[in-house]
Amino acid sequence: MGMESKYIWMDGKLVPWRDANVHILTHALHYASAVFEGERAYNGKIFKSTEHSERFHKSAEYLDFTIPYSVAEIDAAKQLVIDKNGTPNCYVRPVAWRGS
Repeated sequence: MGMESKYIWMDGKLVPWRDANVHILTHALHYASAVFEGERAYNGKIFKSTEHSERFHKSAEYLDFTIPYSVAEIDAAKQLVIDKNGTPNCYVRPVAWRGS
């Protein structure tokens, strides 16, 4: 197994990495109804974080679902994960999906 994060932001809160699970019948697993961004952090800051979060929201709109967190909340959550995990130079992947 590769390098693991200690914490993941899921459903509005930090959870231990091993506890971040989705149900096997989650729609996105079966029908690819999910959106994601791939982002790099350098020296503790995500490159163009807000632009990524805005595009993340727009992608969900294209699939006809709404991400229940604002762009500012997503930006703050990403920064919290970086800070809490102590990983200033890392890859961040926000993912949102339809269903459970």
